[in-house]
Amino acid sequence: MSLSDRITDAAGRLTTAERRVAQTVSDDPKIVAFGTVAQLAAHSGTSGPTVLRFASKLGFSGFAQLQSAVQEEIADALRPATERIRERPPSDVLSRTLTADLDNVRSTLEGVNPDDLRAAVELLADRRRGVHALAGEFSRGVGMLFVTQLEMLRENVSLFGGSPVRVSRLVAATQPDDVVVALDHRRYERWVLDATRRLVDRGAVLIAVTDSAFSPLAERARHTFVVNARSAGPFDSHTGTVALVDALMAGVATRLRRSATERLDAVEAAWSAGQDLVD
Repeated sequence: MSLSDRITDAAGRLTTAERRVAQTVSDDPKIVAFGTVAQLAAHSGTSGPTVLRFASKLGFSGFAQLQSAVQEEIADALRPATERIRERPPSDVLSRTLTADLDNVRSTLEGVNPDDLRAAVELLADRRRGVHALAGEFSRGVGMLFVTQLEMLRENVSLFGGSPVRVSRLVAATQPDDVVVALDHRRYERWVLDATRRLVDRGAVLIAVTDSAFSPLAERARHTFVVNARSAGPFDSHTGTVALVDALMAGVATRLRRSATERLDAVEAAWSAGQDLVD
């Protein structure tokens, strides 16, 4: 089990201080791999005993075993990098992008809890519930993809956004037990966090798609999906998020096979009648 998986599994049992250690470890594993208990405690603003309790809750016998596991993960990550550097120059953007995004898809999908996926699909496929997506600016493209595909499979799907007045109006129009899908990475947009909080307060069920089990979006989520977003460039990659959306849509299409087929047939007929698409 990877360190990230261990942290995700233990997230619900960690204290506030231990969560700060977890966030520090997730942000910069080198602090663990090449540091000491005292250094990790200082970086996370906690104490040595807190660091040791954190290691224990992750299933390690002590800091030394935690450190060894992190060192192995770093070594595994570096090994293919040293091979690639001999195959192609570091300036090869295509090679670096391919490597990063293949890892994003693999890490994201392998990290999905099957029970969470099944439960999320059931929520999204429940046609008695409205589904509302909230996405930060850099995640908005994926949010639009999610909404476009889901509304081709079922009705009552919306994408929140716009002015504060419009967002408040949309929040007021939601019903208890509606489903909210929030997509955002650190640094999180305040309006997404605020609107999500208000929707959950109204009784909505939250599905978080974010970059960490310790994201503020995950705090009140019924189901959280952690996506890997490393990139060869300066911006987060959303390849892993798109792969997760594909998995969710495949699940919903299977559960709503009859009604979704009828809906897709009607959409296709409308496109054909209007000659909207060109082969």
